[in-house]
Amino acid sequence: ARHPSVGDVRGLGVFWAAGHSMAPDATRPHQADANKRKKGKAPTVMKFAMACYGSRGDVEPSLAIGRELQRRGHEVRIAVPPGLIDFAASAGLTATPYGPPLESFLTEDFLRTFWATLFRHPSKSLRQLWDPIIRHWGETSDTLKALAQDADLLSTGLNYEQPAANIAEYYDIPLVTLHHFPMRPNGQLVPALPSPVVRSAGTVFEWLFWRSTKETENQQRRELGLPMATVPSPKRIAQRGSLEIQAYDDISVPGLAHEWRKWGGQRPFVGALTMELTTNTDDQVTSWIAAGKPPICFATGSIPVESPADTIEMISAACAQLGERGLVCSGGTDFSDVPLPGNVMVVGEVNYATVFAASRAIVHHGGSGTTAASLRAGVPTLILWNSGDQPYWGNQLKRLKVGTARRFSQTNSDSLVADLRRILTPEYAFRAREFASRMSEPTSSVTKAADLFEAAVRRQAF
Repeated sequence: ARHPSVGDVRGLGVFWAAGHSMAPDATRPHQADANKRKKGKAPTVMKFAMACYGSRGDVEPSLAIGRELQRRGHEVRIAVPPGLIDFAASAGLTATPYGPPLESFLTEDFLRTFWATLFRHPSKSLRQLWDPIIRHWGETSDTLKALAQDADLLSTGLNYEQPAANIAEYYDIPLVTLHHFPMRPNGQLVPALPSPVVRSAGTVFEWLFWRSTKETENQQRRELGLPMATVPSPKRIAQRGSLEIQAYDDISVPGLAHEWRKWGGQRPFVGALTMELTTNTDDQVTSWIAAGKPPICFATGSIPVESPADTIEMISAACAQLGERGLVCSGGTDFSDVPLPGNVMVVGEVNYATVFAASRAIVHHGGSGTTAASLRAGVPTLILWNSGDQPYWGNQLKRLKVGTARRFSQTNSDSLVADLRRILTPEYAFRAREFASRMSEPTSSVTKAADLFEAAVRRQAF
């Protein structure tokens, strides 16, 4: 039960086509030096430059891989939003500030009304969506150029893929993109619509983004001494053979792996990438859960909800009507001034892997990372979505019959009770457990992704 904010920018990447560019000109001095450095035996100690922009959920996949690569003895340079420098430090990584403060990236009001505005005024909505990418393109390019100097590989999250791809071309090093959402055109995202229609819509969005950003991208390329780009960046990424790692399980989007089989190993599925960090409240939460009936867990996310008091009132009323306890994982919301009823406990950040698995049901906003955590926990889930990729993950849960979803703006106490009553059945619990048994293990996902990073450097060396 939460409103979206800049923390949901990960899902909006479905509209932000990724970037790459034409083959580099090896006659340029920096390219010639790079080629000479890369050919031959692959380095034992590799240098990885990693950039990721967005909320904690956008950044954690890169941190998980970076931590593993550093454990293997490699050099890792990582850039994260200014407000997540300490989060990177908690993973043992020293980070460089990347991009503007999250609060200035996209406004909460815009994200809350995005889908309604999109259908009423599509051109206006898409311009608003893409404006932050365009506005900060040059700034991120400068950061990326410094970060990737002398690196063996550059990786990027969904946001600002395009300038990152151009920097990778400038240095003639491999590019790896991390997608925790199937952002390339495909026919599987909206099961209720014909696949060709869904796939065509994705292609149109990519083309619109290209037309909107072409001038900005080519300005960056001129400054780097690269030839002008003449086709959309997703096509250029594919032509260069860059890895597009899918950081989610293929079974969570049925049919996608089959549809993308033509890409061979270029779009490998590794599963969700998480560090599963422990928190100071884990023991307290575990004790409270053990003292009574398994609760319904409400994960409000790292961004404050609009009305903490109304949120607690709705959760408490629903739990009372169902005879359940409620555990509110508040994240970024301050509930300290809200009186708490006896059937509800409020905590801050928790280890989702532990808490979700001990819950009877989970309610959350539908972000990619939280959705993966609830699927891995094997617990029925209710997604109350607002923007970005959230409705798509809600559709997938309904398609898999391991949960249900509803738009948050259409949620009230009665609908919350009805939705929870629907998934609090033995049938949903059984299907959720069975599905979880087929998902990837967190440690194996991180290991597989790190292996792919190393392999990409080795391929470049020959």
